[in-house]
Amino acid sequence: MLKEQTRAALLAKYDVPAPRYTSYPTVPYWSENPTSEQWIAALNQTFVDNPQTAWSLYIHIPFCEALCTFCGCNTFITQNHDNEHSYTKAIHQEWESYLAQVPAFKTAPIRQIHLGGGTPTFFSGENLKRLLQPIMEMVNIDPAHFEGSIEVGPRVTNREHLEALRELGFQRISMGVQDFNPEVQHLINRIQPFEMTRDLTLLAREVGFESVNYDLIYGLPAQTLASFRKTAETTIELLPDRIALYSFAFVPWIKKAHRLFTEDDLPKGADKRALYEIAREIFLDAGYKELGLDHFALPDDNLYQAYQQGELHRNFMGYTDMRTDILLGLGVSSISEAPTCFHQNEKQINEYKKQALAGDIPTLRGHLLDEEDQQQREQILQFMTQQKVQLRDDAQAEDVRNYLAELLNDGLVTIDGTQMAMTDRGRPFLRNAAMALDMRLRRNKPDTRVFSQSV
Repeated sequence: MLKEQTRAALLAKYDVPAPRYTSYPTVPYWSENPTSEQWIAALNQTFVDNPQTAWSLYIHIPFCEALCTFCGCNTFITQNHDNEHSYTKAIHQEWESYLAQVPAFKTAPIRQIHLGGGTPTFFSGENLKRLLQPIMEMVNIDPAHFEGSIEVGPRVTNREHLEALRELGFQRISMGVQDFNPEVQHLINRIQPFEMTRDLTLLAREVGFESVNYDLIYGLPAQTLASFRKTAETTIELLPDRIALYSFAFVPWIKKAHRLFTEDDLPKGADKRALYEIAREIFLDAGYKELGLDHFALPDDNLYQAYQQGELHRNFMGYTDMRTDILLGLGVSSISEAPTCFHQNEKQINEYKKQALAGDIPTLRGHLLDEEDQQQREQILQFMTQQKVQLRDDAQAEDVRNYLAELLNDGLVTIDGTQMAMTDRGRPFLRNAAMALDMRLRRNKPDTRVFSQSV
């Protein structure tokens, strides 16, 4: 472990805005927008190239009954549950539009379905089945590899939800916990007593869910070393199978709710990273394995096994234990991807519904990947999942060596021949090192704040 003075100096030096690299190119650098027709053509071409291309489905449910002030997701705050019916109708019509134009979605193996939000369990258990069942009955579920997962809010999730999801074959849930401290919960407008999280965890296991993930966030207002140590210790009492320990992405220029804080209200730099390190130490001592960027898993969890086998994948759903060439996103603001194209749906809910119900693909924007994009996408994916990457040739190795001269001098990165790797002490600076592979960012650095801080 670094000495505190050295760690603080490095954090001050490298805590700069940087992408999280859930995709490449990153969304601010999307430039070659596809039409709906080009997006459909990219999907069809992928299946033509390989009719057995495995694919994944993401469905975005934006509704929440209350606004959590830390949230960076596309949400729609309402207590009107009539929205469940009209939104389901729009999702089903969007799905029918895809089936009419990409018939391979019926026959190619589907390996993942994930529901995110918002709060997917804003829907009742019965309405989740009404949403999912007609879609699942039309697709070719791969029985050997299929995973169904959903993000759940412990404040609104009950046995009916979990039993309905298990009937549909879902095996994994992810709970938004963020912090167990009551003062922090009050400041982020997410009052969620320990007992609520504990009881839902026990219920999920009783009902038969195989994997439970907790989302925690460090860098929130009022967090201290002592309070976050307690949150980490409380977490391991409940022994979730996976833990995502996210850095709070303070982006008030994007999310108005973040303007309720100022930077002075938040831990930052070395103080912020110390929160991660204290939780990391507790998790590792409890037997968890660290993998990728800010994720932990028990040794018998599929995510860690995929990491060990070099099969860990990263996309707009985060880290997953299997790779599929196509991710289809349904619902408002959902992002899809194919080998040569990214596609995002309309972000305004009423406009999304209007377009979907009219039988149109509700295209907002996207990006057509050129050959260089595809090469760098693979390199960044490898680096973000394995913390090492094979560079193309000596010329790229020399270029990266020059770009990362300071990180190399500080012992955070190594370049051996044409392989770049993070050192153990360099792990906090994974995003910084990945920027060496990001030629779009290097050629055109943003003039304004676009990304959250790297640490």
